[in-house]
Amino acid sequence: MRLSKLTYRINTFLIFFFCCLLSFSQNDKQKELEQRRQQILNEIKQINALISDNNYKKKSQLSVIEDLNYKINSLNNLIKVTNQQANLLTREINFNQNQITELREDLKGLKDNYAAMIVKSYKSKNEQSRVMFLLSSSDFSQALKRLNYIKQYSNYQKEQGEIIKAKTIELQELNTKLLKQKDDKQKLIAENKVTQRELEAQRKQHQAVMSSINKNLNIYTAQIKAKQREADRIDKEIEKIIKEAIASSNKKAGKSNTTFELTAEAKALAASFVANKGSLPWPVEKGIVTLRYGKQQHPVVKTATIQSNGVRIATEKNAQVRAVFDGEVLAVSTIRHGNPTVLIQHGNYITAYKNLAKVYVKKGDKVKTKQSIGEVFTNSSNGETILNFSVFKESTTQNPAEWIYKM
Repeated sequence: MRLSKLTYRINTFLIFFFCCLLSFSQNDKQKELEQRRQQILNEIKQINALISDNNYKKKSQLSVIEDLNYKINSLNNLIKVTNQQANLLTREINFNQNQITELREDLKGLKDNYAAMIVKSYKSKNEQSRVMFLLSSSDFSQALKRLNYIKQYSNYQKEQGEIIKAKTIELQELNTKLLKQKDDKQKLIAENKVTQRELEAQRKQHQAVMSSINKNLNIYTAQIKAKQREADRIDKEIEKIIKEAIASSNKKAGKSNTTFELTAEAKALAASFVANKGSLPWPVEKGIVTLRYGKQQHPVVKTATIQSNGVRIATEKNAQVRAVFDGEVLAVSTIRHGNPTVLIQHGNYITAYKNLAKVYVKKGDKVKTKQSIGEVFTNSSNGETILNFSVFKESTTQNPAEWIYKM
């Protein structure tokens, strides 16, 4: 009998333990999905704000289609994440419904047993009083055992009552949770329908613009190549500045390496920069990446290839450019027919901030993380405010997305 009760308690505990684990796991996943959904909503809000701020009618069709591509991609991601949330809620609802059914059955069994116990106790009280039950004992030892029995029986009744109370509260809480989950699911489904309609409208606009682009594909291909040549020219100038700085550091140390000859202080700064990889702040407070790092197919003209040595960040007008880490201004370069670029050295690492309208620092200045170093240039013809940002180790480019927080 004791073994049976022990087995029952162990099984009950194990079921409860695994249910808790599942619940915690689902809650964590739901929080993660909601965080991602809010992030995507914020991205869509930013792109809408940028489209609104920019002189959209004057924008080139290539720029328009790039905006549409980004927004369509974000809307697709939003639908995907929202569906995942709804599916997870469906599983949670089914799980909780099963829990409620089991709880109701347990509660009914407990109440039935408790009622039978109360009836039995009442009958026993009528048939023979507790005093007579004790007085009829053959000796003191038996009387003591009977007294303990009465106490145990009374305590057992109280325990059963407490269990019923706890189960009732648990059932009520589960019912409340279930209603909220159903409500949350309906809200997600409704939001997804709105997103689907917006996505369809964006796709129609995308098709119309692409149809116009395809009619003049050669012209747009030439424009893309011209932009790539301009980007390459700026990158070569930056590479030249970095290599000159490396040569200068080696000359001072009386060496001839192809890497920076660092002081102890500079080595410590580089180590700190590396230690913060993946958590560096964005170079602008608000912005979205419209062109990523590396060699890639052009998002519009598929026959054209782009080589991006950094990232292109669309931001708001008059956006302040911020240093992503402590360092020293290596150079402020203004390339012919181009806008200023600021290079900041962090030991043997360098960050580059291109396409500025204003510059607040000069060569040799010490800067701190998030310090404003300039203002992003805004193109008056189309209203676009674009910062080009790069990361280098010596003169070799790095992927900024690996260094900047959640890029």
